[in-house]
Amino acid sequence: MSGDFRLKLKAQLYCGAEIAMGPGKAELLEAIVQEHSISAAARALGMSYRRAWMLVDVMNRCWSGPLVDSMSGGARGGGAVVTPLGQEILRHYRALEAELDMATHIPDYAALAALIAPMPRR
Repeated sequence: MSGDFRLKLKAQLYCGAEIAMGPGKAELLEAIVQEHSISAAARALGMSYRRAWMLVDVMNRCWSGPLVDSMSGGARGGGAVVTPLGQEILRHYRALEAELDMATHIPDYAALAALIAPMPRR
């Protein structure tokens, strides 16, 4: 088995043609929990506010209810919170990712690891 072989599985949950949840959306939800703001979460992740808002919009349309609730600015300022549904989905998604990380224990992983070249051929 090659010492450099790594398996990386990425879970993406689809709602029609839209990605309802994936690694980037989960990371954005966690940043919103931390920052209490979509714009601050976007800055923390190095993405534009527009991109973050579009990701939130997709998530809010693809589940049984909104995952993020945002408040407009004003005298008290704006902000955003991850809803209880959003927290539940995030918890389940992260648990699914942890299960996928355990895939190294299945026979197909060992078979692929035995067949992979140590480095790409030139």
